[in-house]
Amino acid sequence: TLVAVLAIGFQFDIKGLQSDLERSQQKEKRLKSAFEKKYAQSANLEAYKTQLAEMELEFGTMIRQLPSRTEIPGLIVDISQTALSSGLNIELFKPQEDVKKGFYAEKPIQIRLSGGYEQMARFSSDVAALPRIVTLHDVRISPLENREQSNPNSLTMGVIAKTYRYLDEGELDKQPTQQKGKK
Repeated sequence: TLVAVLAIGFQFDIKGLQSDLERSQQKEKRLKSAFEKKYAQSANLEAYKTQLAEMELEFGTMIRQLPSRTEIPGLIVDISQTALSSGLNIELFKPQEDVKKGFYAEKPIQIRLSGGYEQMARFSSDVAALPRIVTLHDVRISPLENREQSNPNSLTMGVIAKTYRYLDEGELDKQPTQQKGKK
């Protein structure tokens, strides 16, 4: 009887230990998998650091292409000079309020020009060649209303030119409070 009781007790104890062993083996597999993943990441750490340094350099280059608050008037002059040097007549040149978006602000400029198609194409090309980022939106080209009096091939182009500038730290700090006030 004593041997039977010991055998039954031993059997129950062994089953408990076996389930503990299985759990430990599964945990070992998970930990081994996590270790291998982290080892692979640490093996590529230098490559990641190099890539991060390159990305920071590219980001700095892109940020320098965004004008600061003080450069916006000069950029507006550059855009108007580009229109004039392309041979276009400026009918409307109206800078509008900044539109803040995240870490940068858009400065839209409403423009209406008249002239020939080739002049408008040259203007678009010259704006793209400016050293600062300027994009043209909502381009509308239509025949000039009083074509008989001027060149019969004259067209009118309405466009929104947008330039962008990086928000400085002070403006970024103020931005969440301004957004809270709008809600």
